[in-house]
Amino acid sequence: MPTPAHGADPAPRTLVCVPLTPLDAADDNRTIEEMQQAKSGGADIIELRIDSIFDGSTGSDTEDGALIKRIRSLIDACPLPLILTCRIASEGGDYDGDESDRISLFEKLTAASKSPPAYLDVEWASFSRSANIAQKVRLCVRHPGQLRDVASGLILSTHDFTGRPQDLMRRVLAMSEQASASVVKVAFRARSLRDALEALDLPAQTTRPTIALAMGEFGLASRILAGKFGAFLTFAALRSERATAPGQPTLSELIDLYRFRAIGPSTSVYGVVGWPVGHSLSPLVHNAGFDAIKHDGVYLPLPIGVDESDPEASYLSFKATMLELIEHPRLSLRGVSVTMPHKEHLLRLARECAWSIDTVASAIGSANTLAIESSGPVANIAIMNTDAPAISLWLAQGLGTSLSGKRIGILGAGGVARAAAYAAAPSGATVVVYARDGAKAQKLCDDISAGLTREGKSAKLVAAAWDLIPKSCCDAIINGTPLGMSGGTGADQSPMDRAAIEGCGRDTVYFDTVYSPVETPLLALARGAGRRTIDGVGMFVEQAALQFETWTDTGAPRGLFDRIVREKLAERESARRNAS
Repeated sequence: MPTPAHGADPAPRTLVCVPLTPLDAADDNRTIEEMQQAKSGGADIIELRIDSIFDGSTGSDTEDGALIKRIRSLIDACPLPLILTCRIASEGGDYDGDESDRISLFEKLTAASKSPPAYLDVEWASFSRSANIAQKVRLCVRHPGQLRDVASGLILSTHDFTGRPQDLMRRVLAMSEQASASVVKVAFRARSLRDALEALDLPAQTTRPTIALAMGEFGLASRILAGKFGAFLTFAALRSERATAPGQPTLSELIDLYRFRAIGPSTSVYGVVGWPVGHSLSPLVHNAGFDAIKHDGVYLPLPIGVDESDPEASYLSFKATMLELIEHPRLSLRGVSVTMPHKEHLLRLARECAWSIDTVASAIGSANTLAIESSGPVANIAIMNTDAPAISLWLAQGLGTSLSGKRIGILGAGGVARAAAYAAAPSGATVVVYARDGAKAQKLCDDISAGLTREGKSAKLVAAAWDLIPKSCCDAIINGTPLGMSGGTGADQSPMDRAAIEGCGRDTVYFDTVYSPVETPLLALARGAGRRTIDGVGMFVEQAALQFETWTDTGAPRGLFDRIVREKLAERESARRNAS
């Protein structure tokens, strides 16, 4: 299985490794059960982390023998090839004992097990610090000139949980030059997506099979795309609470959500850019869609952080990261969804780079979609806004009639509110924008009116004071604020209270663009008052479907999208209720 002879080519496919950490002896049966679960879940190899149970001070020979017997029984029970690791404390583990004791334990375990570990993982810091330790390690592993019959290979590793080491390449090249190393591993905390790209590039720059992982939220791409870039293996936790490093996905997420087995060198990459993006449902939707139409693509979170104290620095970071993603020769980035707070940044970047900009994005002042064609020597790049047509569709369906002559109220003056205004205004409706910042509401009206005028369309938009909402007499009210959004600062808040809803007409339809939870505080109040409502799931699905069709030139499976989004949101709501 994944035990190539020293000097052999890397395994034909990138392996999936599940790390397991036994605790006290009573936990061993669970560890053995988890080994079986990892195998049935699609793992190729297991890492057994024994630094949780070995501290180098076992005392008497009897205790030492009992511990060796216990670890050996776990190794022998493993249904998959196994990596044996006793991680030192300075590199994220629990072992803080004598190095000689640790290596002696390795020697005893590799010499006497029925099924010796496929690999021993030893840190480069320990291996390179002492010639004596290095020699002892060499006696435990197979390598050129080894006189003993040894089955285990050596993974030389280096870890930095604080950031990218300044001497990263020096470490990697030094480990690669060691004749006894079967595999080289490097893991460091990513500070940005650019660190993840550097990690992805490492396997092509070494002479050994290489594991290269960027840890943390910014490093997820290095784990999901490991197979595309030829890494030896990637790690996935059996369950989130059993993760051994920050940013480690679960086995089911890696195999099922991200379709890891379908990712190869030719796979096109898509993603959601924003901050934060960890809870986005876009990967669930688009990856399911790619699977349904057999499209060779993978969609993943692509977080780009912001500096709230320096907007210009935030834009420059967005610009530098996006251009590096687009221009990377092996990444094959083909499409991006852009969410808060980078929608305006995308439009600005497109104008600076002279990319194609659709009329909707130009009029609204923000874009949520980027599409890249790979044909020709120079990529053809276009941006657009799919929020507005999605809102237009669901608003028309909710009202059941033409919007002409209707009065549409919009709460807020941000990016979503702008998309809603653009969606409603050209259809002959009067659009009233309510915002606590009157100047911002007026600017929205002026900008959208000017944009529609440039398109040769007439529109009527007016700004109104927030306290006039109960007297609005609107046929529909659209929430364009983030109030009520799960995980947000106003998750339990509604932009309108029951009295305000009662003050509006009984036939007013309430449309919330927030889709998580499905029933927001606003919609719950509106339903309680007997009003008709439109939840945000339909809009989310439609804007995603339009993106999907732009990227794949294939009809989107909207029914599938809607079903899996509602199922996931129901699952999250159930988990939230159980936890409270």
